[in-house]
Amino acid sequence: MNYVTQVHESIQSIEKTQWNALLSCQSEPTPFMRHEYLNALETSLSAVKDTGWQSHFVTLTANNTLLAACPLYLKSHSYGEYVFDWAWAQAYERHGLAYYPKALVAVPFTPVPGARLLAQSDALRVELLKEVLRLCESWHISSLHLLFTSPQDQVATQALGLMARQTVQFHWQNPHSPSVLTFDDFLMTLNQDKRKKIRQERNKVLQAGVTFTAIEGQNMTEPDWDFFYRCYSQTYYEHGNAPYLSRAFFQQQASLMPQNWILFKAHQGGEDMACSLIGLERHPVTQTPTVAYGRYWGATRRVDCLHFEACYYQPLSWCIEHGVERFEGGAQGEHKMARALLPVSTHSAHWLAHPSFASAVENFLEREGQGMNEYLEHLKSRNPIKVKP
Repeated sequence: MNYVTQVHESIQSIEKTQWNALLSCQSEPTPFMRHEYLNALETSLSAVKDTGWQSHFVTLTANNTLLAACPLYLKSHSYGEYVFDWAWAQAYERHGLAYYPKALVAVPFTPVPGARLLAQSDALRVELLKEVLRLCESWHISSLHLLFTSPQDQVATQALGLMARQTVQFHWQNPHSPSVLTFDDFLMTLNQDKRKKIRQERNKVLQAGVTFTAIEGQNMTEPDWDFFYRCYSQTYYEHGNAPYLSRAFFQQQASLMPQNWILFKAHQGGEDMACSLIGLERHPVTQTPTVAYGRYWGATRRVDCLHFEACYYQPLSWCIEHGVERFEGGAQGEHKMARALLPVSTHSAHWLAHPSFASAVENFLEREGQGMNEYLEHLKSRNPIKVKP
């Protein structure tokens, strides 16, 4: 097929309707790959060259129709990625080589698996990746990394010989059982010790006089967003870091993508004191929520087990009530297994220009992959779900 390859420094030069239509055709779309989301990262100055994220959106078009597209960032560091390659960068530095800038096909600050190489067909997805690799070679980039890829993306990366890497996240899957209609029903599917522990944790929050309100994004007011951002920022500052995302970014989410968010706000003594903000994927026709994503949280007061209540139990209860297919708990966190979020593999793909370093990384990834498989088997042996007789 004849097509034109273009590189755009801003997603604003790509027609929003065409980008989102292409995303909706993928097997694993997420709201975080929508034009509005990526544009908000750019225009809010959260993911731009000055913060180490220089954008180059790559497109394949024919007759003014978007056939394939992906975000491509040139990175001057490895922050905000959640697939860690600091050791690779240090090895380059020890040998007097430049690892940065590197190239990244990913969503900044967002460890959510899903489509990265948007395309109308598998063949076009491979062509898109070929074009990205050609760009990396022409720019003399040290490496290319595709993070949290979909199965469709993995077919393309394997076809072109990129190195595969596996990590682990923890997701809850809706059992869709007629006997699981409430959170208490859900608890009865767990082993007794896990069920007891969750009830104890929830009781501590209840005894502290904390209650919650769930507010879907369309109903969130500006003060709600302001309170959320206060909590979100405080979480970062408590860990010695400035927040990745600006208040302007969330202001755009409120105006452009409110349907993709829900806030769980905690109250104590008549005052708001904590919250968690959860992302939502909705069915394109019915607009019912299908997938929920644990994203951000924060608190202005300390209450024992409040984090578990705000980030897991309140969202899970809402997901059960609304028939949500899956709740993804975010990056890392083995402790999530005790809350019935089970381990799943997540995938990335990597290309290194330097042959010797590529060989060394390939050997490392093979050993790491064996260890990851053993770790997954170990985690599965600790399944908190009751074994059916």
